[in-house]
Amino acid sequence: MRLSRHFGKTLREIPKDAQTEAYRLLLRGGYIKQVSAGIYAYMPFFLRSLNKIFHIAREEMITADFEEFLLPLLQPGSFFTQPETPYSYDLFEFKGSKESRLYLGQSYTTFVADLVGKEISSYKQLPKRLFQIATKFHDENRPRFGLIRAREFIAADAYSFDIDQTAQEASYSEICNAYQHILNRVGVQHKFVEADAESSRDEGCHEFIITTDAGEDIFLSCDTCNYAATRQKSESRLQVYPQDDSENPMEMQEVYGKGLIGVEPLAEFLNIPVWKTTKTLLFQADDKVVAVMVRGDCGVNEAKVKRFLGCKTLSLASSGVIKEISGAEVGYAGPIGLPPEVAVIADHYTKDRVNFECGANRTDYHIINANFGRDFPLPVFSDFKLAKGGEFCPRCEKGVLKEAYGISVGRLVMEKPGDLRKIQTHPTYIDNQGKSQPLMICHYSLGVSRMAAAIIDQSHDEFGIIWPPPVAPFQGHLVALNLENQEVRSEAENLYQKLIDDNVEILFDDRDIRAGEKFEDADLLGIPIRLTISKRTIKEEKIETKFRDRKETQLRTYEEVLELFQSLNQQK
Repeated sequence: MRLSRHFGKTLREIPKDAQTEAYRLLLRGGYIKQVSAGIYAYMPFFLRSLNKIFHIAREEMITADFEEFLLPLLQPGSFFTQPETPYSYDLFEFKGSKESRLYLGQSYTTFVADLVGKEISSYKQLPKRLFQIATKFHDENRPRFGLIRAREFIAADAYSFDIDQTAQEASYSEICNAYQHILNRVGVQHKFVEADAESSRDEGCHEFIITTDAGEDIFLSCDTCNYAATRQKSESRLQVYPQDDSENPMEMQEVYGKGLIGVEPLAEFLNIPVWKTTKTLLFQADDKVVAVMVRGDCGVNEAKVKRFLGCKTLSLASSGVIKEISGAEVGYAGPIGLPPEVAVIADHYTKDRVNFECGANRTDYHIINANFGRDFPLPVFSDFKLAKGGEFCPRCEKGVLKEAYGISVGRLVMEKPGDLRKIQTHPTYIDNQGKSQPLMICHYSLGVSRMAAAIIDQSHDEFGIIWPPPVAPFQGHLVALNLENQEVRSEAENLYQKLIDDNVEILFDDRDIRAGEKFEDADLLGIPIRLTISKRTIKEEKIETKFRDRKETQLRTYEEVLELFQSLNQQK
């Protein structure tokens, strides 16, 4: 490919509205062009990289015995008429010519389940494993971070249908291995983590996260064992401290402490450790108010609370609701004396404390020496705290959790049979005893365009992109200097043709511009190997070579250059 004939151009200025480095570099490199908020044109060079990811994904999915098909982008409204359907939000909806409601595809689980249910009747036809690579749509209210939160994106979605849980788990394991191989071949550092499912009725859920400090997703991992989970799913062990004599608890008292809301100044004022303080937060769970208690040194994990309650919506109660329910301003709510219709749930690390502090439901007042059972009924206990780095691993004895950032690119969900939340009529089959049984379903999604952006977030420097060789748009970038010199031009043209004849994917910068601009564009575009031809290299009868991720240059013969590209091919 001659750069002079390329459709697209690089930018010297950094786009002002680009929030991440990957977004800035994709725009500056001419890899994408913004058409509208959250909508992008994939320019030729970027499409070359996407096609390589498609190819890798297809190979691994087929190896895992998944069969490719392609579903229509348009989905009839009948798949979204049930109020239980979680995909009835952020959809692109419009009317067809006959007034029928149509949607642009966001999730195909219901669609595929219906399709398979009409095709499958007997256990002899199972298992079925299907996948597609297609454009999907999500009407983001606030599209941001470029391709990370776009309104239109490309994903590889897969589905497995099995006869029982053992077979379902086998399909789940196969796709985990396939995704692992895809990310390994693409050339990114990644983490396989436990994730929060959309419903307590989901059997299991995991995510693949590409690690990068610029990532929007936080996950925790153990420094000793293999435990890793998203922040919403993470568990942890806390240090448990010696308690006062539970047989002789101290007398409960109200203490005035004006303006003391933060647990650290409150603990200092009361002369107690922070773990003896209590955060009691009031949440609006659908149409009810719920109080959640955690230790003062912890936060509340809203995902865990929502999953435990089984509610559709969960949010912190407004200041007006808090005032109405507790009689106090924000920050002074407590579990003692709340109206009976307000359910109280508590993290299990609050359970065994003796003589602890809590809010008094009076502005500027706090209760000390509160005790379960004596001062208020025992709440329902479970894991509601937000795990954080530095706490102990929940799976092993010695491990400590570390926090890291990344971008989730793959999500795997194992459904329980008969989950009408997602599937209006769950597909069934006839088993070997002649009985009707529900199909065991798993849904897997790999964000391809999102992955490409995450790769750049992980692999770049201050000069531009550093593409991993397996997905770079080209293997080599040939830069010809002094093109006004006929000998240089002729040598560059001959080298370009030889590389093409030897099946090297080469980008030839044949433009009549200054050398500095060519080198700047080469760094920005991020092709793995740069080759330079100039009067000096011709005199040496060598080719100057430079790897994009290294500073040094080296003169090599053509045969040595060819060996470099052959070694790149072996990485695919």
